[in-house]
Amino acid sequence: METPDDRSDALDAAFASHPRDWRANRYVYPVLSRRSGGLSIGVNLNPDKACNFDCIYCQVDRTIPPIVRTVDVEILRRELDDMLALALSGRLFDEPPFRDTPAAYRRINDIAFSGDGEPTASPQFLPSVRAAIACKAARGADAVRLVLITDAAYLTRPAVREALALMDTANGEIWAKLDAGTEAYFQQVNRPNVPLRRILDNITDAARIRPVVIQSLWMRVRDEPPPAPEVEAFADRLNEIRAGGGQIALVQLYTIARQTAEPYVRPLSHVELDRVAEHVRRTAADIPLRCFYGAE
Repeated sequence: METPDDRSDALDAAFASHPRDWRANRYVYPVLSRRSGGLSIGVNLNPDKACNFDCIYCQVDRTIPPIVRTVDVEILRRELDDMLALALSGRLFDEPPFRDTPAAYRRINDIAFSGDGEPTASPQFLPSVRAAIACKAARGADAVRLVLITDAAYLTRPAVREALALMDTANGEIWAKLDAGTEAYFQQVNRPNVPLRRILDNITDAARIRPVVIQSLWMRVRDEPPPAPEVEAFADRLNEIRAGGGQIALVQLYTIARQTAEPYVRPLSHVELDRVAEHVRRTAADIPLRCFYGAE
């Protein structure tokens, strides 16, 4: 488990800075990721900033109008190939803000489909996965993971299923969002366009085929930490996924690191996040779990 002593102020600042713009790129950007433990090459398939969730903790700045609204896969492929070359050569770490990156974090962990919205909502998700696999192969970067960071609302769409099957052949992982155990809290926190049952069924469906990572963000809402019954209900949902045949590789419990959409949302303290973890471990004891702390 990460502890506060593991990180310096400079590293915390790097983790808190995830700009989607890099030079003149439209879609591809590098970040230091606290949950990846190294460099993550982001692929933004939602430059129009459209998303099917409207999370109260969203850290995408939607007050700035988008410059690009569509995805050109050929341009994306060129940007990704250039970024891989820059990172694999180590030259990326000669440039700010990566110049002061500690040695332990100077590694490429993944290419992550993330960005300013839900990647699987993009009609270019499948061709972009194909492009990323081709770039990895061309650069001899088989060890670099392909990660889909998703709210899981569209995992059963045929084109998305096909893309996930391709990712399975290329060191792929699904990081599925699950921030609630009850419908009421789900609606309060994620403000989604689908019910919680759809999310649970989709995660279970995908996890029957390959292990998934559950990413779960917890926070103070109007100065109140997560209610204990809600955390226990969340753990019950994890057990439900497992009982339905789903494989959970890891649960990532984390809190806010950057500016949020709603001003009444605040990070949990280290102690409060540990308390969430204790509740989850008590109810879902055999599921691997890691905590990732915010600045305090």
